[in-house]
Order: sequence, then C-alpha cells, then structure tokens
Amino acid sequence: MKIAFVFTQGPYGSSTVREGIDTLLAMSAYCDEQDIAVFFLHDGVLNLLPEQQAEVILQKETSSMFKLLNLYEIEQCFVSQEDLVRYQLNQQSLLLPVEVVTKSELIKFLQQAEKVLTF
Repeated sequence: MKIAFVFTQGPYGSSTVREGIDTLLAMSAYCDEQDIAVFFLHDGVLNLLPEQQAEVILQKETSSMFKLLNLYEIEQCFVSQEDLVRYQLNQQSLLLPVEVVTKSELIKFLQQAEKVLTF
C-alpha cells in the first residue's frame, strides 16, 4: 500500500468527506488498486451506514459515492473494531465489505503507507 485514505469525519456537516471521496476516486485512476487502502476511524465509520437520508438536512448523499469503491476495484477497506463497538454496529450492517481490525493493527498499516490523506 502506498496511499492511505483515512476518513475520520462523519458524512455531513462539511464537504470534507465528499472532497475525500472525489480525491480517492480520482487517485484510483492513476494508481494500481493494490496501492490504495481506505480506513474508517472514529466518526468516519458513520459514512458506511446504509439508507442515509441526507435530503432531510438538504445535503448530497455520500453513501452512494462510497459504493463506487467496488466499481473502481478498491478492495482494501478497513474499519476500527473499537469504533464499530462504540456505535453498536457490526460488519454486516455496513454498506461496503470491510476488514475489521483493532486500532493497533490500523496504526501498523498506516505506518507502512508512503502517504496518508485524512478527511
């Protein structure tokens, strides 16, 4: 893995997550799919919830954009086990297939990356 995209922000409240997704999808056009990994930490886990109702708060839905990761063959997606517990979620309730890892494992992965982009 050369580039790690780390999503720590919730899906709404700012344009940070949308900008991160745009950057991720654009970068995938220039990199081999094995060079990119995506991490969801803290409030970033909330981006993986299905059936978000963004229109209620007059926002553009971001969950449909994350579904494009499969289309772009980005398969290295990780989520913090501790954050899943914090939000009372499980791997099956998320809209993407992700690998659940501990925070210490996430730190090891991030230390191996050449570049880390946080959104």
